[in-house]
Amino acid sequence: MPYQQITPTKLKGVYLIEPKYFMDSRGWYCPQMEISELEKGVGMKLNILQESESFNSQRGVLRGIHYQKPNTQGKLVRVISGKVLDVAVDLFKDSPTFGQSVTYELSSENHLQLWIPPGFAHGFVTLENNTHFNYIVTDGIYDKSTEKGINPLDPDLEIDWKIAKEDMIILPRDLSFPCLKDISDLDLF
Repeated sequence: MPYQQITPTKLKGVYLIEPKYFMDSRGWYCPQMEISELEKGVGMKLNILQESESFNSQRGVLRGIHYQKPNTQGKLVRVISGKVLDVAVDLFKDSPTFGQSVTYELSSENHLQLWIPPGFAHGFVTLENNTHFNYIVTDGIYDKSTEKGINPLDPDLEIDWKIAKEDMIILPRDLSFPCLKDISDLDLF
């Protein structure tokens, strides 16, 4: 089993994953994913369709908070090099944790991964220069026409990004997304 631990978070369906890694005099080896064990750990069948990576040259790059509807996607995310603060937001209207978020520091040093199932929004901010971020994506292929988002600075989300607003590098498109309270019920789950 490649996982040391798969831990549920306060958001139902979102899991913090600690893979096993094996050290010796040469360095370390870490199996990143074993699909059958991951499915067992998160309690759902996964239809892996794509693996993607982003490179973020500067500390403070904020990507998100994004989701798709339709063409929803689940994401298994991790950091290859560098460090991020990773965020998932519950978008299920009938959930007791609707609108709440979880944040975890993912880094190349701690090897942690986060599983974010369909129906949750996702974003991250880089905490170090030269951060490589990896996404393994399920179900719907990325479709720009179905991409949605929440303004990452929405005060109601109460996300502490660990970076001062003036030091963040955010696309105007992400800042133009509405706050959660202004998103139509049709665009939620």
